[in-house]
Amino acid sequence: MRGLPDPLPRTPGRATICRVNNRSGRNGNESRSGVVLDDVSKSIITELQQDGRRSYAAIGKVVGLSEAAVRQRVQRLVESGVMQVVAVTDPLELGFARQAMIGIRASGELEPIADAVAALEEVDYVVITAGSYDLLVEVVCESDEELLHVLSSKIRTIDNVVSTETFMYLQLRKQTYSWGVR
Repeated sequence: MRGLPDPLPRTPGRATICRVNNRSGRNGNESRSGVVLDDVSKSIITELQQDGRRSYAAIGKVVGLSEAAVRQRVQRLVESGVMQVVAVTDPLELGFARQAMIGIRASGELEPIADAVAALEEVDYVVITAGSYDLLVEVVCESDEELLHVLSSKIRTIDNVVSTETFMYLQLRKQTYSWGVR
């Protein structure tokens, strides 16, 4: 029953979103991937963040390019990893009744642990952090039993995982993707 998009938070009621993956570099125009983000590219991203289903022709009218030119720019932005356009689902509507954030304390190198956790099917978000936890991990499960299995049989068995703390989601009050471009 898996079929969730890659690690993105979900928002009920939004069919498609545009997410910008990389922050701008020092000069504000070059992403970490080396792609130059001029004002037109930034405008295209802004338009897609407002409505990821907006047609290239409609975007072209706003930014002053042809439909084909917008299509090419979007393709370059996607291929370079600057952004992705994906469908966002409501996990509850798909039968995933349990969502949780898991704080993980670890020893040793964090990257291999993060990679092992990220490889788990139930995990949709992994970040290496500074503070009380070394990793924060979001999981989406069909039931409390599945969550217990993920914790006990999968996450806690990964080498160098020292401890976990689980934060069960009771209600989502705000989630946004339109943080814009710099």
